[in-house]
Amino acid sequence: MRLLRFLVFASASCFGILFFLPSVTPAQQTAAIAGTLTDQTEAAIAGALVTAQLLGTTGASVHTESGSDGRFSLTLNPGRYRVILVHDAFKKEEQEFTLAAGETRTWDMRLQLEPMSADVVVSAAAEPATIENTAALVNIVTRGEIDQRGAILLTPLTQGIPGISFSQLGPMGGSTTFFLDGGNSNYTKVLIDGVPVNQPGGLVDFSNFSLDGVDKIEVVHGATSVLYGSDAMTGVLQIFTHRGNTSEPILELNADGGTFNTQHTSGQLSGMLGAFDYSAGGAYFDSDGQGPDDYFRDTTLWGNFGWKFSDTNTLRLTLRNGSSDAGQPGQTALGPDFFVPGQHTVLHNFSSGLTWDFQTGDWQHQIIGFESRDYSLDVGPFGSFPSDFNRAGLNEQSTYLFPNGGVSVGYFFEVENGGETARRNQAGYVEAHYQVVHRLTMIAGVRIDGNGFYGIRAVPRVGAAYALRYGAGFWGSTRLRASYGLGIKEPESLPPDCSPQLDPERSRTVDVGFDQVLASDRVRFSATAFFNRFQDIVSFASVTNNPNCPAFDGSFFNTDLARANGINSTVEAKPLHWLNIVGNYTYDDSKVLKTTNPLMDPALAQGNRLFKRPLNSASLIANAHFRWANINMAGYYVGRRTDSDFDSVHVGNMCTGPCITSDASYVRWDAATTVPVAKGLSAIAQVQNLFDRKYQDAVGYPALGRGYRVGIHYVWGGDQSHQ
Repeated sequence: MRLLRFLVFASASCFGILFFLPSVTPAQQTAAIAGTLTDQTEAAIAGALVTAQLLGTTGASVHTESGSDGRFSLTLNPGRYRVILVHDAFKKEEQEFTLAAGETRTWDMRLQLEPMSADVVVSAAAEPATIENTAALVNIVTRGEIDQRGAILLTPLTQGIPGISFSQLGPMGGSTTFFLDGGNSNYTKVLIDGVPVNQPGGLVDFSNFSLDGVDKIEVVHGATSVLYGSDAMTGVLQIFTHRGNTSEPILELNADGGTFNTQHTSGQLSGMLGAFDYSAGGAYFDSDGQGPDDYFRDTTLWGNFGWKFSDTNTLRLTLRNGSSDAGQPGQTALGPDFFVPGQHTVLHNFSSGLTWDFQTGDWQHQIIGFESRDYSLDVGPFGSFPSDFNRAGLNEQSTYLFPNGGVSVGYFFEVENGGETARRNQAGYVEAHYQVVHRLTMIAGVRIDGNGFYGIRAVPRVGAAYALRYGAGFWGSTRLRASYGLGIKEPESLPPDCSPQLDPERSRTVDVGFDQVLASDRVRFSATAFFNRFQDIVSFASVTNNPNCPAFDGSFFNTDLARANGINSTVEAKPLHWLNIVGNYTYDDSKVLKTTNPLMDPALAQGNRLFKRPLNSASLIANAHFRWANINMAGYYVGRRTDSDFDSVHVGNMCTGPCITSDASYVRWDAATTVPVAKGLSAIAQVQNLFDRKYQDAVGYPALGRGYRVGIHYVWGGDQSHQ
């Protein structure tokens, strides 16, 4: 009987299991979402974060990353999910899926690059590209870094960028120029939202350039005349203004002040209204400086407005206007006799651009119409000396993208006006990039430049970026890159009768570098060697009784020859989740190889280092971010550099006057902090020259002593995670 009861019980149990199995098994089956992520050229996107969140619950989400082939796969329980794709270099994508048991859904996506991302480079090639696929060395500064350092003006910010040195004639508002990788101050093309703002063949005075309304700065190293023509001899600096990116408007207000009777206020309103995005603002800066006639007043206005007709058809208008008045007391560090009472400089800079991006078939097009103006008025005891430069033009570029590559062709037309000259320039260019294999991307281009001054010239550029190794853990990814280019520059606006026909100044730049990731992406190291040669440099030489130019008693010639070889290096470490440390070091071994200037200025004698370019420079920036505060410390080292007092009278090897031919090295520290006070409201503070170091960025012009600013920053509306 016991055996019989056991057999009956066992049979019933098996029957029950078999009866219920069909209804239980499907409930336990899973579903899946899988796909492949690619960019516009169908190249695979690795490292994108894919997140699935079950709708209607607060439970944990499921995550995965796309592999080196761009593929991803998520295994999920049946249900309704929101799936989000996020990558630092691309625009976010999301979609909802309802998954049944046992179902596998395919979601292949072609992601669009995000131009304002810190991982996307806009200025280095005809088409935006991720920084990993860029052959040139590129340094990017974001709005977040600007706020962390409490920076208001562009000049101090550039000291944290490797390869850049600058000269400033006074503490604030004095004429300010910068030098990239050993090149002259007029060897860098400067653009604001795609609009060129250099004086024709000349430089940009950054003395009044405010960072208000700026979201991103890109510095591209190496000759880039293929894309930008004249002036791009050693690189490009492009500034991007803020775009509205939230459906709810954002109002941002700032007010601060401090030593030297300094006051700074700014306001910006931005957002999106359907197909229309907008950003507009204004800022005012006022300081009395640290001595007589050392004041500085600056007003900046800006606007950035876009209209999206469709996903492939957009129109954008950008405007920026800066006006300043700065006292120029002179080289007061050399003594009271060098003080010039009543001397001041008025600057007015304006840039505007209208950009149309659209698509026809497989071709993408961009047309930019632009205009910029650079006006200055120097007022002193000997009168007023105005200068007014204007440039306006059109740049049309069409790009055809194919699997793993693309080719761009463009036409450029420009009219330049300034001084006694007017030039009409035009050019045609072509550039192609191709991912030869999964790890190797190559780029090549050529420009035929037709300049109203020097005629027709051709300039090429080639480069390559190679992912030597993909990896995680302690020894991470390794990337190699190299580029070669020829640069070209028209002479500055010169009196037409003071010189014979001049050739353009030319550069040859070679850059070779690598990027290494270590310690599970907590340490990044980058080093780039540059080899730059500058020839046909225009110089001025005395010519007795020159009938064509009696006012100058001289003439201009293509005579000078120089070179600059060095290394730009960066180490970025994140030892703790709240601490980020960046160290930069630049070695710039420049040399004058040939010159006609030694009798006029021994500082430019053959064999000397190039003017105002230090052999060694470095920076160390540490940022600590806590829930209750953000604290930033920035230190800068600038080595001794060749300079001149421009007041010495030379007789043979002897001279009278101060006879200063170099600036001493110095170290300066700045500090800044932001402390949240309430929702949208923060207290801000910044100290410049924390240890009150006495130094000069140009002979005789004392830099500011220790100074501080304190104030508030208020943000209302929008998604404040964007701030």
